[in-house]
Amino acid sequence: MALDDSFPQILDAARAGGEWAWAEIYNDLAPTVLGYLRSQGAREPDDLLGDVFVHVVRGIHSFDGDEAGFRSWVFVIAHHRVIDERRRLKRRPEPVPADTLDRRDQTDVAGHALERVATDRVRRIIERLAPDQRDVLLLRIVGGLTIEEIAGALGKRTGAVKALQRRGLAAVKRELDREGVPL
Repeated sequence: MALDDSFPQILDAARAGGEWAWAEIYNDLAPTVLGYLRSQGAREPDDLLGDVFVHVVRGIHSFDGDEAGFRSWVFVIAHHRVIDERRRLKRRPEPVPADTLDRRDQTDVAGHALERVATDRVRRIIERLAPDQRDVLLLRIVGGLTIEEIAGALGKRTGAVKALQRRGLAAVKRELDREGVPL
């Protein structure tokens, strides 16, 4: 987080219902949480982001810790929302509307095409990882969590998280080597 020394005051103000404090927390965390949700393949990442912050608002009074702990706590909530979504979709898959189109501004077609290719490539590499490896790498890289925080979030030992991270990075490297992209 970029809140640094002001975090205790912001946390207290958020607990008291201060809109400015919630805006600070949201503006600081939402972009990386949204990136994490997207990289996990969430069907509706913006909706899921809202759900994450609803859970944060509901549980903020029970949170006890520092800024790093708060960030970890938010990513644990995001991870659990992703798992919940996957379970729900397995039970009741949602049909994809036929008119689902990319509604972004179409003026920079070349830029959008390059962005899409890069995003698809990263998503393809991530999807090839084992689910546990993918979870560890995304929480580590996108979420910025420590090995210990990831272990707590996933209910695994730190040694297991380190091994998953090592194997996941090796798998990504193999995939990049296969595509001819040096690291």
